[in-house]
Amino acid sequence: MSFSEEQIYRYSRHILLPEVGGKGQQKLLESRVLILGAGGLGSPSALYLAAAGIGTMGVVDFDRVDMSNLQRQILHDISTVGQPKTSSAKKRIQGINPDVSVVEINEKLTSQNIMEILNGYDIVVDGCDNFPTRYLVNDACVMTKKINVHGSILRFDGQVTVFKGPNGPCYRCIYPEPPPPGLVPSCQEAGVLGVLPGVVGSLQAVEVIKQILGIGNSLVGKLLLYNALDTEFHTVKLRKDPKCPVCGENPTVTELIDYEQFCSVGAH
Repeated sequence: MSFSEEQIYRYSRHILLPEVGGKGQQKLLESRVLILGAGGLGSPSALYLAAAGIGTMGVVDFDRVDMSNLQRQILHDISTVGQPKTSSAKKRIQGINPDVSVVEINEKLTSQNIMEILNGYDIVVDGCDNFPTRYLVNDACVMTKKINVHGSILRFDGQVTVFKGPNGPCYRCIYPEPPPPGLVPSCQEAGVLGVLPGVVGSLQAVEVIKQILGIGNSLVGKLLLYNALDTEFHTVKLRKDPKCPVCGENPTVTELIDYEQFCSVGAH
């Protein structure tokens, strides 16, 4: 693949980095990344990955843009209120970088469609806002051996990690089963600082690029915790659980499960 003059100019700051260079930029342009959720976390992830030159970006969301989203979901603006988030996201992404091919997936993820949706993508960016989808995404990524760059936020706190089998832990290694309904509040119920997803989603984008380029030390086996009020980062080591119900030595979860009874009402 050869770069056009416009691409050389656009990606010049990447090409200057020895860790990236022309070969690395080519890898980015040939990569395929799936963004799950065009909300608070998906917005900064998608924007920075688009600017970086990710070649193909799938965007999964079945919601429409609401005025209350604009406090933090920077993919969208007043002109797209009422529109599907996927179409709003596509317009914004391609406005930043026309090199990016955006695939709109205006569907709710279920056990019936997730395998087909994951097919053809190298890395998944999990910006989901509810437990049923997180567990569904985790299990599907384990079964298909996809890299899962996970992020979550609530109030003033956020966390980021990378789930990458077979040696690293998965989401169920940490949380084997979904919490009982009502135990953990959603962002709609508890609130979220508007700029918090900008920090966490950007960190997810960093981890995606590092995985594609094979550089640096990733967050596989580590959970990065961020507290915005105290401006503190902490890293917690994670271990693969040999008794994990999905990635352990004797898995008990061998089929995808829709945990509809645990649905959150909020959105990042």
